[in-house]
Amino acid sequence: MDKSKRPFIKSKRSFRRRLPPIGSGDLIDYRNMSLISRFISEQGKILSRRVNRLTLKQQRLITIAIKQARILSLLPFLNNEKQFERTESTTRMASFRTKNK
Repeated sequence: MDKSKRPFIKSKRSFRRRLPPIGSGDLIDYRNMSLISRFISEQGKILSRRVNRLTLKQQRLITIAIKQARILSLLPFLNNEKQFERTESTTRMASFRTKNK
């Protein structure tokens, strides 16, 4: 049989549908920190819909809940560990001050 006359055969690749990250019983609320923390990156940024696999309505509700939690100081605006480390400039200034005294 010639290649041009063969019928198109679709490959029968099976795939497993991923479960949605938010169950039907989960309440999207600013107080539900275990749910909200799943949708925030290590830097404290809100993850996108494609990464989260959420619907548009769920993503909007999650975003509003995260922003409310940030305003009420339940979540930090930035999750940056570098701000707590001493940098070289501050240690140099401290040593400079001790030398002048």
